[in-house]
Amino acid sequence: MNNLDIAYNTERPDIRFPEYGRSIQEMLLHAKTIESPQKRQKTVESIIGLMIQLGPQGNRNMDDYREKLWNHVFALTNYELDVTPPAGIIIRKEEDRVKPQPLGYPTTATRMRHYGNSVHALIQKAIEMPEGPKREGFVEVIASYMKLAYKTWNKEHYVSDDIVKEDLEILSNGLLVLHEGHDSLDKLAAGVGKLDNRNRTNLGIGPNPSSGRRRGGRNRGGSNSGGGGGGRSNSGGGNNNNQNNSGRRRKR
Repeated sequence: MNNLDIAYNTERPDIRFPEYGRSIQEMLLHAKTIESPQKRQKTVESIIGLMIQLGPQGNRNMDDYREKLWNHVFALTNYELDVTPPAGIIIRKEEDRVKPQPLGYPTTATRMRHYGNSVHALIQKAIEMPEGPKREGFVEVIASYMKLAYKTWNKEHYVSDDIVKEDLEILSNGLLVLHEGHDSLDKLAAGVGKLDNRNRTNLGIGPNPSSGRRRGGRNRGGSNSGGGGGGRSNSGGGNNNNQNNSGRRRKR
């Protein structure tokens, strides 16, 4: 049995930039060994043209795209490539580049995430409010919204008001409690919807803008039918004129 001399990728050097592939890296390493400066320069420029074709088309419109490619070319050859980049392109080693500061990940709620961050912010706002009917009404609105949010992610099971009350007390650390004798949370949510329609009506928007367009269409249809009647009266006037003209001819 013949022994095949197979070179596995696991035994080869690592690819520094996988988006270009191993072939580009090997071509650049070969270009580094070319003795003629003119031929070496032309070879590297041809390889960069191939890198542009391999890359996404949207990147070609970037202002610093060519500068990025030239920096990658020098990085692939360990900055030992003796070629001259085009004017205006600056070659910087990775350790010399200014790296942006990492963005802090936004802090999110760790408990009961199905309610969302808005509910946690509303609860904190209600805790800071002074005692009184305004705060009680605000807590009722928060609880009704919590039930809507809970039902959105739990449509298969019934969500009672007691579950929302318990969650409200847990999220507020016992500082917010629904007052005795409050209405059903479903009723409060329905009232919020009616209030929204009333506000739309006061603003001249209307609860359903499409219904106004349909009514306008029927009015326009009625006006057209009236216009049609006018057309018939015009035709009648034309018949009367013909009869008068025929009477004048007989007198003559």
